[in-house]
Formats: sequence, structure tokens, C-alpha cells
Amino acid sequence: MSPDQVKSPRRAQILDEAAQLFAARGFHGVSVDEIGAASGITGPGLYRHFRGKDAMLAELLVGISERLLAGGRACVAGDAPAAEALDALVRGHVAFAIGEPALIVLHDRDLASLPEAEQRTVRRLQRAYVEIWVTVVLEAYPGFGRTSDGESRARAAVHAVFGLLNSTPHSATRHRGPRPPGPDAMAELLRTLALGAFAAAGS
Repeated sequence: MSPDQVKSPRRAQILDEAAQLFAARGFHGVSVDEIGAASGITGPGLYRHFRGKDAMLAELLVGISERLLAGGRACVAGDAPAAEALDALVRGHVAFAIGEPALIVLHDRDLASLPEAEQRTVRRLQRAYVEIWVTVVLEAYPGFGRTSDGESRARAAVHAVFGLLNSTPHSATRHRGPRPPGPDAMAELLRTLALGAFAAAGS
């Protein structure tokens, strides 16, 4: 992939339209022609940017895994106390959950549609991301303990918090009754719940 392709606004637009369509109707329920129509380009014209739907799905899911891992590493790169690093990790993941709901839906439902090699890549990136969180959680909350059992509990807590944060797009589509909180209020609510969960589990 050339640098021009990576930076192409049209390429980014195609990926965004593909993500929205895949999330709404499933990877197998969307055709290349439909992605092209949503992007304002003929279906065959998409092949100048992507080999096909598989390549779009791979770039979306591998790409977001790479972005999350890079963001996680940035949160722990300095000398900030563990509690501050954890807060930064939570804020970063909350921003992803609120800002990229289609990718969460896509990952949950269509990861298995990726070729095996790309699935392994996504899982490897995700494991590295999780381990950043586990390391920081153990430092921020010594109550977990430094035993293998404590690390297992911390890892389980991290996955539970991810489940909480990543449920946002699903709960929004099923919401009934009064209007849900706006993005800023929801972000602060999720941050409070996530940090509270770690504090409760690590006390």
C-alpha cells in the first residue's frame, strides 16, 4: 500500500461507508456495488483502492486494533502515576467506544469473516492492548496482589470493563424512553463506572 493510498480522503470515505453498511447489515449482506454507491463511486472503481470487501474488513478491524494499541502505549509512555495512566487509558477507550460504534459492532459480529491470518493479527494486537491495561491496573490497585491469581483477577476485570465500554453502541440502538445522555455526559458516566469497577475489584 502506497503512502498516497493511506492518506487518500476517498479511501478513508470508502472505509467509513463500508463500516456503516457492514455494521447495519452484516459483512455478507453488503455488496461492493452498494459500498460504491454510498461512496459516490462505481463498484468497479473501488478496486483501484481495495482488492475487495475482505480487504476493507481487514483494514477496518486490523486498523482499529493498531490504533488502540498505539494509543494505549502512548498513555503509559511517560512517568505519570499508574492512576493517571489508567484514567488516560479509560478516556481513550471511551472516546473510541462513543466515536466508533460501527467498528465495535463489526468486530463483535464479523471478526470471524476475516481470513485466519488477519484474525490472528487482530487477536495478537488485542492481547498486547489488554496486557498494557493489566500492568497499569496492578500498579494502580495493589489490592489485586502480585500473584498469578491477582493477575488473573485483574485481567478479568479489564475484560469486564471492556464489555461495559463496548456495550455502548448496542445499548444506544435498543434505548427506549427518555433521551439518553449526550456524548460528553455518556463519556463521563462510562469513565466513572470503569474506574469504579477497578477500584471495587482491587480494594
